[in-house]
Amino acid sequence: MRKLLLLSILCPGITVAQQRLHLTLFGGLSNYSGDLQAKRFTLEQSNFAFGAGLKYDVTPNFAFRLAFNHGTIEADDKRNSDPLLQARNLSFTSKVTEGSVLLEYTLLNLEERRVSPYIYSGLTAFHFNPYAYDTLGNKIYLQPLGTEGQGMGQYPDRKPYKLTQLAIPVGVGIKFRISDNTVLAYEVTLRKTFTDYLDDVSKTYVDQFALAQAHGLKAVAMAYRGDEVKGGNTTYPEDGTLRGGSKYKDWYYFTGFTIYIGLGSGNGSLGHGAHGGRNHLGCPNVL
Repeated sequence: MRKLLLLSILCPGITVAQQRLHLTLFGGLSNYSGDLQAKRFTLEQSNFAFGAGLKYDVTPNFAFRLAFNHGTIEADDKRNSDPLLQARNLSFTSKVTEGSVLLEYTLLNLEERRVSPYIYSGLTAFHFNPYAYDTLGNKIYLQPLGTEGQGMGQYPDRKPYKLTQLAIPVGVGIKFRISDNTVLAYEVTLRKTFTDYLDDVSKTYVDQFALAQAHGLKAVAMAYRGDEVKGGNTTYPEDGTLRGGSKYKDWYYFTGFTIYIGLGSGNGSLGHGAHGGRNHLGCPNVL
């Protein structure tokens, strides 16, 4: 009797410790929404993204996640449908590396169901660094150029933007249990950022002569590229001419598949084996 009592106390606890922790692996696509990509969500101009992390189950429905992802976002005015944006002829590419702390809620208990929708949110720290290629094919990082007058005394309200920032992730998805300790999920996660410079475009053009004096001729060449378009306007826009739209901040997002793999033995339950008899740790069901 004493032995059964001890097993009834210890075995469920062992199962919990083994099965509450999961490795997560992500593979999918990355994209963004901003001044060079007006669509709120699209798979156009997407790039491959990948990531890994850990998930800890607090209950069968609530879990904490640590996630680390890497992807590439890009856009090009040449691929815009608006002729005015095509004539602007700007482009950018940026690697995005992020780390997130997330709270995840799964609607249904996957110890009892095979499929369930889920949502999650939290806080993300991410690093980006937009660049473009000049007419000679050289990669030019845009932030140091201050293309919109950042860091210039004539424009005191325009400070250089930071390349490491915070964002709020909001994700939705659906999970499929494919084995006792493996779950496959498809998810879409939007990142609300607090910057309008993922693409290095936000406000207005600044005086080209002041820009050249402060940051060099390369800054002028990369700030306006309409003169590179066949039949395009070769005249640099006047100071104050609209270059981007600062009303809305930029977003970026990942979409793809995440696989959850239970670490340790067991069947993923938070108690006794889900199929009766002995659980996968060999502890008898005594209740």
